[in-house]
Amino acid sequence: MVNSTGKITDSDPGLILNGLADKAEKNPDMEPENSLCNHYEEKVRPCIDLIDSLRALGVEQDLALPAIAVIGDQSSGKSSVLEALSGVALPRGSGIVTRCPLVLKLKKVTNQDEWRGKVSYQDFEKEISDPSEVEAEINKAQNAIAGEGQGISHELINLEVSSSHVPDLTLIDLPGITRVAVGNQPADIGRQTKQLIRKYILRQETINLVVVPCNVDIATTEALSMAQEVDPDGDRTIGILTKPDLVDRGTESKVVDVAQNLVCHLKKGYMIVKCRGQQDIQDQVTLAEALQKERDFFEDHPHFRVLLEEGRATVPCLADKLTSELIMHICKTLPLLENQIKENHEKITEELQKYGSDVPEDEHEKMFFLIDKINAFSHDINSLIEGEESVGENDSRLFTKIRNEFHKWNTVIEKAFQKGYKAIYKQIEKFENRYRGRELPGFVNYKTFEIIIKQQIKELEEPAVDMLHTVTDMGPAAFTGISKANFDEFFNLYRNYQ
Repeated sequence: MVNSTGKITDSDPGLILNGLADKAEKNPDMEPENSLCNHYEEKVRPCIDLIDSLRALGVEQDLALPAIAVIGDQSSGKSSVLEALSGVALPRGSGIVTRCPLVLKLKKVTNQDEWRGKVSYQDFEKEISDPSEVEAEINKAQNAIAGEGQGISHELINLEVSSSHVPDLTLIDLPGITRVAVGNQPADIGRQTKQLIRKYILRQETINLVVVPCNVDIATTEALSMAQEVDPDGDRTIGILTKPDLVDRGTESKVVDVAQNLVCHLKKGYMIVKCRGQQDIQDQVTLAEALQKERDFFEDHPHFRVLLEEGRATVPCLADKLTSELIMHICKTLPLLENQIKENHEKITEELQKYGSDVPEDEHEKMFFLIDKINAFSHDINSLIEGEESVGENDSRLFTKIRNEFHKWNTVIEKAFQKGYKAIYKQIEKFENRYRGRELPGFVNYKTFEIIIKQQIKELEEPAVDMLHTVTDMGPAAFTGISKANFDEFFNLYRNYQ
């Protein structure tokens, strides 16, 4: 329940994050951040269902789909943020904890209360019925893919969670950025992690959640620098400040300035959260209890209380922000995705048409199949003769090609006569002055005229023959092209028509 001070009491901690639909309906006085389930159901669910359908069809193998990637320096609290958002305990600790990209697919189910999970990687797949088994299974998967040491891998681990207590969301946890190789880590571990992270955050379909601890200088954070390289305008980057309880006394105002977007500006701004610490886990503090403790922390803190009032603090506020940001990002991405799907569909359809239909097994059907093939070939030949054949975007019809050749030939004739004009004029002048008999002025003797013209035609003989060969070769080439298009997969037919 929510008391008069707006504080959530211990009697109903289950409403803190992803909202139980039935309890939310019974409690109309709950705060806006606790009505997430209604927001998802009405606004996000249709879009998420569409993206999930595309993912189920295998579209993600060729096209990037909208998702949320969590990046940060090593031990910045990335996995803790994912844990708080999803309600699933993930591997945590010092050093590189996330050694493979973890795709966390959350699906809200309303018709059952049973929690179901599934871990899949490589050719392995395992159903999980207990949330407490997730951490061990993820560790086992990372060891199987990246080895027992501290190496990393680009290979994905998929964790699917179906529950009535989770939102519809897809999150990707990426390895933390490390600078120095320790123990049995590869010498170039820093380069490997950055290369892996950049592979995901480069995608325009990905929202980047940059996790930064409050007790470090944000200007020196490698994760934020990488995000700004691929998203300089901050259109798809959200800053998340963690570990506010570790801030040195006297520096709280600097953290508030960062959270209020006054230091390192991001268009989508910053959120600040306090997730479960290692001591909380050792004390067996549940996720619901941790969320209640987080709210108490911000409400009682003299400096950070203002961030809670502005809606910039606590995991529920972060989840609410992600809801609105994700729905806007999906709406922005879908038109581009639609165009990409159409282009790929047209390309594949054209490729399939080249193979034609399969030859039937029945002898009677084979005859009809052959007749259809010959009729299609005859139709294409008739279209070619009538100048109505189908051509590619950058190709031309046969009549157009022949017409272009005659235009070229006309240019050759004009240049030839222009070149021999002076010679013809001199010969005519010579005839007028020396050999003209009874002919009227301006008229040349026929035999003399014939000799002059034959000299000009002789010069055009070779280019005329070349042009004739070019034009006559166009017909058989067009015929061969149609034969290949219709009978390429049938060798004997193709050979006979050639």
